Amino acid sequence: MNSEQIIASLRELIAAGDAPGKVLTDPADLENYGKDWTKIYPPKPLAIVLPKTTEQVQALVKFANENQVALVPSGGRTGLSAGAVAANGEVVVAFDNMNQILDFSASDRTVRCQAGVVTEQLQTFAEENGLYYPVDFASAGSSQLGGNLSTNAGGIKVIRYGMSRDWVAGLKVVTGKGDILDLNKDLEKNNTGYDLRHLFIGAEGTLGFITEATMKLSRKPDNLTVLVLGLNDLTNTMDVLQTFQKQIDLTAYEFFSHEAMGHVLAHGQVQAPFETEAPYYALLEFEAVSDQVMEDAMTLFEQCVENGWVLDGVISQSETQANNLWQLRERISESIAPRTPYKNDISVVVSKVPGFLQEIDAVVNEHYPDFEIIWFGHIGDGNLHLNILKPEDMAKEDFFEKCQQVNKWVFEIVERYQGSVSAEHGVGMTKKPYLHYTRSEAEIAYLKGIKQVFDPNGIINPGKIFD
Repeated sequence: MNSEQIIASLRELIAAGDAPGKVLTDPADLENYGKDWTKIYPPKPLAIVLPKTTEQVQALVKFANENQVALVPSGGRTGLSAGAVAANGEVVVAFDNMNQILDFSASDRTVRCQAGVVTEQLQTFAEENGLYYPVDFASAGSSQLGGNLSTNAGGIKVIRYGMSRDWVAGLKVVTGKGDILDLNKDLEKNNTGYDLRHLFIGAEGTLGFITEATMKLSRKPDNLTVLVLGLNDLTNTMDVLQTFQKQIDLTAYEFFSHEAMGHVLAHGQVQAPFETEAPYYALLEFEAVSDQVMEDAMTLFEQCVENGWVLDGVISQSETQANNLWQLRERISESIAPRTPYKNDISVVVSKVPGFLQEIDAVVNEHYPDFEIIWFGHIGDGNLHLNILKPEDMAKEDFFEKCQQVNKWVFEIVERYQGSVSAEHGVGMTKKPYLHYTRSEAEIAYLKGIKQVFDPNGIINPGKIFD
């Protein structure tokens, strides 16, 4: 079939049923839906399909198998590994119109959602029902549930609440063969063989499409309080973390460099937390459920100052102030976006973070002294974001080429520390050449075997994770 015939067939397929979907071919739509937040690969999709039902997705997959048409899943397009980029004439399957909350059980504390439900939409629904969905990140206003699960997104609350997979009671998926599977049926206990849920979570859409998910909810935290500390040295991040965790259950523990905060302040709308400048900052969040917890927090803060770990600090006195302090961390990505940052999302076990970060920082600064390095991340769970900013006078292509040269050195350090080349954004295309730094040859062979079982014709998100 030629391109025109494929598009005509897609329109016919997606029009079936009581809730017809859409097929888009306008150049602006192809550009918008064919990419994610990466800027390395120009999008070149054949068409964009926006289904409304699981059955339409199934029909698309069966058509794609019969005609060897490649399909690329697209959620909120906020990923940073090019996992949702259609760069080779694929058909993009976008879930923007499958965005309904379908069912809610107060007694089970679960909510069944379509894959296109936006993270913030789920969080708001939970709050309206007196509950809490804890998986959170800066892109909560645009990221979609299906994409979050496909990359097993983590975010800022992992230290307390875990990753996305920890909140999944059940999944409905369409496999690469075109089978509809209802996985786990929302059961809390179900020991009947392999739990296929967890193969699709983190698979980056390479095994099939997540069309629905039943998500667990929790009680709403009480009086979340934020403490921002200026640290004397990078190693003090661990000193502070260990000190506070002995007495207080933290809901978040983030860090960012002085350079990162400088960009946020220059971007406007946010004020410095205190006058003292520090090379690094830590942001702690906890539930101040009583006066005693607040007293404990202040005692621990004073202890950290006395030990020379902390230069200054501020604690929120209201929900508004807590939200304002969070902006110091959450606005980093948007404040550096105009500088076309080259991003690496890496991780090690928490105890190894200071030495790990110092080694990578030294390598990057040695080989690229003219590049500005911005560090921030979820240091409480060992996840660091390395951002290299493009000089204004350097072409984007030259900049990316130089950054890819330094990747080898960075990922050799990751391998030596037994870390991950992708902590939460997946492998996609940008991390594909470096997968072997985290996964053994035997593991990769098993991954390919699993792909073959669910997608034998290789039509679902081809070229992602591995070739």
